Amino acid sequence: MTALIKKLYASDVVRYVFFGGCTTLVNLVSFFLLRQAGVQRDLANVISIILAILFAYVVNSKFVFQDKCETLKDHIRPFCKFVGARGVTMVIEVAGVWFFAEIIHMNDMVGKFITQFVVLALNYIFSKFLVFTSGRKS
Repeated sequence: MTALIKKLYASDVVRYVFFGGCTTLVNLVSFFLLRQAGVQRDLANVISIILAILFAYVVNSKFVFQDKCETLKDHIRPFCKFVGARGVTMVIEVAGVWFFAEIIHMNDMVGKFITQFVVLALNYIFSKFLVFTSGRKS
């Protein structure tokens, strides 16, 4: 069993799916809690995405792509690229939630859940090929 877990953990795709799921959970739970607290839909959506982006940078850098950044200065460039890429997918996510809620007349939580599949795939591609491209551990 330990060998299987180590083999699975060796794959950045498996690590990304696991930590991407955790990031999605941060996003969905914070969105739900903000909506329950009466925060307007679009503002709750943006806040929950920002919280998820901050969480995702830490886990993607450290665990998924195993970036070798050791100092705060080392993190500046990849963090800026990460935030820029996530900014693109944030626009897609906000537009998707708006589309499902306003055009399709779907519950906003369901619409947010559906958009997560597109966002998760795009975030992996951006992170793997644009953000965490150097300094990986061997």
